[in-house]
Order: sequence, then structure tokens, then C-alpha cells
Amino acid sequence: MAGRIFWALLALAPATILVDTFTDASEVTLFVLAAASLVPLAWIIGESTEHAAEHTGAGLGGFLNASFGNAPELIIALAAVADAKPQVVRGSLAGSVISNLLLVFGMAQLVAPSGSLFDRRSLFTQLGLCGIAVLALLPAVVVGYTGWHERHTAVVISIPIAIVLLALYIVVTTKNLRRLSSVDREEASSESWSLPAALVVLGIATVLTAFVSEILVHSLDAFAKAIGATEFFIAAVVVAIVGNAAEHGGAIVIARTGKMKLASEIAVSSSAQVGLFVAPVVMLLSLAFTHQLPLTFRWEEMVAMAGAVGLAAFTVLDGRSTRSEGGILLLAYAGVVAGFWLAGNR
Repeated sequence: MAGRIFWALLALAPATILVDTFTDASEVTLFVLAAASLVPLAWIIGESTEHAAEHTGAGLGGFLNASFGNAPELIIALAAVADAKPQVVRGSLAGSVISNLLLVFGMAQLVAPSGSLFDRRSLFTQLGLCGIAVLALLPAVVVGYTGWHERHTAVVISIPIAIVLLALYIVVTTKNLRRLSSVDREEASSESWSLPAALVVLGIATVLTAFVSEILVHSLDAFAKAIGATEFFIAAVVVAIVGNAAEHGGAIVIARTGKMKLASEIAVSSSAQVGLFVAPVVMLLSLAFTHQLPLTFRWEEMVAMAGAVGLAAFTVLDGRSTRSEGGILLLAYAGVVAGFWLAGNR
């Protein structure tokens, strides 16, 4: 029954695009429509990833979900760069890392059967990458607090950081995927989609998500004013959650079926991909725009990211998920949200 409802709700995405193109709907209405459209898109991406994972294994399946799911995050970031909204870009990127590690990973543990197993080696590899990203960003953050955080010097310092993070991600992820492809392959059930069919659905859903996400970012300011929130809060919390709806919904849906290895791979590898792939790529691509993007994150974002990595690693230590540990992650995320609400704009 739920599946039929979500299939029907997929019509929201093209409807939102048509409303944006052919009507004079308010930006607040467009923001709400875009956010609602991403929910069924998240479901179908989760469904198709689960079917693909039956052919590739949990590790590769999680990587596929993170890769397709982070495409909207990349689109949102580049749209914000083009609109000269660097605070929105950095806020959405930091918020993505934090929400995946605390909100998504926490919810996955909460809804999964207690005692479900993790792939500790793979998760610690991804969490280690997240920790390295936080440390590597420190020079740019320090520069951001010794003068105007958008100045040219901050951009220059950010370039080698972005290159190193990107190279590290490619090397480590390639090695990890080779290991997972050899030890984690499963035999697909007779009811699963074929791998080409699953990939085609993933591709179509990602394209629709990208268009909807662009509508979302262009209507962000109006929505922020309507609810009385700061631009930073909307970017770091609302845009981060909605822009990553694919991973959020996919991981939780998959965790409920007991496939915690795949769900945990989606949540954690997505954070690593944002920190070491999406953020560096956006920074380097911003050099082609009028307003470049320095990686001068706020101290609030850095502390929250470091804390999220540490807490997520703590829950992975025993190699099993528990509802109590999931609850801890969710409480931590609630604290981060409250802190970001009080922080205000930079």
C-alpha cells in the first residue's frame, strides 16, 4: 500500500517543475512543493539502490546510493555559488555531513532490528576520511577568522586543500570498493530488478531530483523570511536535509528491512563523499564563477562535524546497531539544530 502511494506521489516532481515554469506561484509555495517532491524521489532512489545492491553487495550499493543521492547536493551548491550565496553553500555542505552521521545513521539504528551487524572496517574507513576532512579544513577556517572570510587569500589557501581531499577520496574509495566487491557480493533474489533497470531508475530519479533541488535553492530566501529563520539555519538544516532526502529516506527504508550493512554504508559513505568529493569539487568549480568559494567554514560547523564523526565512530565500535545508540545520535542532532538556530548569520 505504501509503495503504491509513493509511486503516485512521484508525479509531484514534474508537477513542481511545471508550476515553476508556467505559473506565477510564490517562492514559498515553490519551496514547499520542491521539498515535498523530494520525499517520493528519496523513496524510489532507496528502492532502486536496494535492488542494485542485491547484485553488487551492500558496500557498492551504499556507494551507489551516496553517489546518486549527492548529485542534488552538488546542484544545490553550484546554484548557490552562482547566486553569490557562499554561506548557503558551506552551510548545506556541513549540514549534509552532520545530518547523515547523526540524523540518518541515528534513525537507521532506531528502526533497524536491534543487534544488526555493521561492516566495521568499511565504516571506520569512511569515518576516518570525514575526520581527515575536518582537520584539513582548519587552515582555511583559521584564515576565515583572521580577516574577511570571503577574501582572495582564503580562496588561494582553499585550492590545495580541495585538491588533496579530492585525491585522497579517490585513492581510498577505489581501494575500499575493490575490497567490498570481492567479499560482499550476494546472489539477487528472483523478485529483484535487474541491475540495468535499477540503474536507469536511479538515473531518472536523480535528474528529477536535480531539477527540483534547483527550484528549492532559488526559493530559499523567501521561505527563510516567511518562517523567521536565518539564511544559515535554513542552509545548514532545512536545505541539508531536503537536499539529501535520497540518502535520508533510502537509508531508513532499507534499515527497516533489516539490511543494516547497506543502510549504514549509505549514511556514512555519503558524509565522506560530501566532505572529500562534493565540497572540493564545488570549491574548484567555483573558480570559473565570478564569486569563488573559500572553504572558510564557521567554528560552529567545524565543532558539529567533528562531534558527529566522533559519536558515529563510538556507535560503530561494537559492530552492532542498538536503538539506544541511535537515540543518542538523534539527541545530538537535536542539540546541533538548536545551536544553529541560536548562532545566527555570520
